[in-house]
Formats: sequence, C-alpha cells, structure tokens
Amino acid sequence: MGKTIMTVDDSASVRQMVSFTLREAGYDVIEACDGKDALNKLNGVRVNMLVTDLNMPNMDGIELIKNVRASAENKFVPIIMLTTESQNEKKVEGKSAGATGWIVKPFKQDQLLAVIKKVLG
Repeated sequence: MGKTIMTVDDSASVRQMVSFTLREAGYDVIEACDGKDALNKLNGVRVNMLVTDLNMPNMDGIELIKNVRASAENKFVPIIMLTTESQNEKKVEGKSAGATGWIVKPFKQDQLLAVIKKVLG
C-alpha cells in the first residue's frame, strides 16, 4: 500500500499541481481546501504526511498544525508548510507550532518530491 499525503491549500490550482506531482510519484493524496476541511477529512484517518499552505480562510496553516499536533493519531505526522511566506518570523511560528519543514512557493516539482522523500524516508 502506498503512503498517503494530505495537501491543504485554498488555491485549487496549487492543490491540483501538488496532487498531480504526488500521484505521479506513487503517493495516495487527500485534498483539503483549508484547515477546517483538513481536520474534518483527517477525523479517524491516518496520513503519512501533511503539506499545508499558511494563509487560508476559516483556519490557517499554523492553527491546523496545532490541531493536528493535539490529536493522538496524527501527533507525529511530518508537516511541510508550502507557502509564499518566507519571513523568518513566520518560519519560527511554523516550527514552534510543529511544522517539520518549509517550502516557499512557487516550488519546483522535483524540489517538493526531494523534501517528501527525505522526510518520509
């Protein structure tokens, strides 16, 4: 069975590109349009990794990470922030919330896959 990665982004085009890249590499993908949608879809579901945007309506990436880290089943799942934000304060905020890594958009597909392979082993 393949590994499952959830991608969370309010931009449909970014979600599609990330999903396409991951599926081409053999991963199963669950898509969510914001943090609230992600938490609903994660309810009772285990994923191997989460790739989330920072700035989203309803619930942003930082709030999503805090919620995921508070849940027993996905507490230790690697979480990569995929965002246009590159300021150090945002990265520190992401890390302290529990983000595993940070990729700045626009991203290269091979860069995304390299980070995922490194983190998932």
